[in-house]
Amino acid sequence: MPFRKPRDKGVRRTEVTTETLVASATTSPLSVEWDADHAVTELYREHYRPLVRLAALLVRDHATAEEVVQDAFVAMHGAWRRLRDPNKALSYLRQAVVNKARSVLRHRAVVEKHAPKALPDAPSAEHGAMNLLEREAVIAALRKLPTRQREAIVLRYYGDLSEAQIADAMGISRGAVKSHTSRGISSLRSVLEQTS
Repeated sequence: MPFRKPRDKGVRRTEVTTETLVASATTSPLSVEWDADHAVTELYREHYRPLVRLAALLVRDHATAEEVVQDAFVAMHGAWRRLRDPNKALSYLRQAVVNKARSVLRHRAVVEKHAPKALPDAPSAEHGAMNLLEREAVIAALRKLPTRQREAIVLRYYGDLSEAQIADAMGISRGAVKSHTSRGISSLRSVLEQTS
């Protein structure tokens, strides 16, 4: 659909020439004037979907893409009188869609940059209760162990001491520490398996 630049400074109107075929005879060209409303409506009807697809590829969101395209059409309608070459209206729309999509992406980046950081997940009350029950079960099982085994395990796993440090603290050899620790863990495992 060819557009022509209007001659008057008032409302921007575009002349379009159409021909009508009647019984294989051509009549004389008919001149029709298009204003901004009609021109934008025609462009919208023909190019809305492809422009939405373009915007959706850029902003990765269909609803936002529709808003971007609608804003571009509104802007073009408002600027129709300033449009130098109405034949380039589609090019103007594409450029407006790309620019508005860039603006949306910049806005998203700023929002994401300044978004409050999520707090780490706090354990639920059930989780805390289960931990308490497990801890109580381990303490009860430790109490059932012989004194030397209990001391060796507590110093090793709760005190985080080395075998040499445990041997020194308990006044026994490193081999005895290994033996008491191994037997204590085996006993703990069997007691805890029986309670669960």
